[in-house]
Amino acid sequence: MRDSDEILFEMADGVGRITLNRPRALNALTQGMCADMTEQLNVWASDDAVASVEVRGAGERAFCSGADVRSIRTRVLAGEPWLSFFEVEYTLNSLVARYPKPYVAFMSGIDMGGGLGLSAHGSRRVVDATSRLAMPETIIGFTPDVGMAWQLSHAPGELGTHVALTGATFGAGDALALGLADTYDGEGEPEAPLAGASWIAECYASDDPVEIAGRLAQHPHPDARAAAETLAQRCPLSVGVTLEALRRGASMTGVDDVLAQDLVLVRHLVPGPDFAEGVRAQLVDKDFAPRWQHASLAEVSRAEVLACFGE
Repeated sequence: MRDSDEILFEMADGVGRITLNRPRALNALTQGMCADMTEQLNVWASDDAVASVEVRGAGERAFCSGADVRSIRTRVLAGEPWLSFFEVEYTLNSLVARYPKPYVAFMSGIDMGGGLGLSAHGSRRVVDATSRLAMPETIIGFTPDVGMAWQLSHAPGELGTHVALTGATFGAGDALALGLADTYDGEGEPEAPLAGASWIAECYASDDPVEIAGRLAQHPHPDARAAAETLAQRCPLSVGVTLEALRRGASMTGVDDVLAQDLVLVRHLVPGPDFAEGVRAQLVDKDFAPRWQHASLAEVSRAEVLACFGE
């Protein structure tokens, strides 16, 4: 059983235990962590002594904050190979989704982006009062990947569309409502404010991001108008691509189809200017003032969106 400083493996009482071990980095994923986890899961899959697998994040703050996008941006800007990170990560996501044994993810604290790829595809997903989930990729000029368009496109009442386009953070109750979690580890019923918001279904039932933004801005509910303001700050191309990806994901046959679509989108979006700029603004300089290549959703053409799908 191979450990590294970044990811730990243990087998006891028939349970294979995985600990993501970068607490100071909110357990952000590196390529090596994904490769090591894939290798160990494959070993345990064929080991009769292992009845189930449990995955946790080290520390008290996060299960996993997602991929280490700062390092990916550095590779892109330096002209170094970068695609292999996503290929390795998506291989792991696929394995989690079809794992032959119970795979239990304890989603305490922050669980975002690539962290959801390690948890939401599992057979049992446990949230608690500390859980804070999001797919915040439109904030950094990217799109929700790791196969999450499968779950989000099948969420009830356009909840998945809202969280995907805005990058909104939500808690345990809404995670359950979205179908990203199965069990709440706590007392009582967790609140689910998004699930109870009728304006989400009213405003997001469209295939046109400009129309969605207009409905939000004109809706009488203040939360809808706040969502319109949030959407206006997101990368316009990312919003257009994400909506298209969700609509296509709804008719796909499973997670692997969505992951194949994700890899196509990665090839177009990551080398583009918006990704480097979004990561710079959010995680490098932290001025939170990205300068996107489009000034608004209305400036993004249908042809530009389709080009990201290789069409």
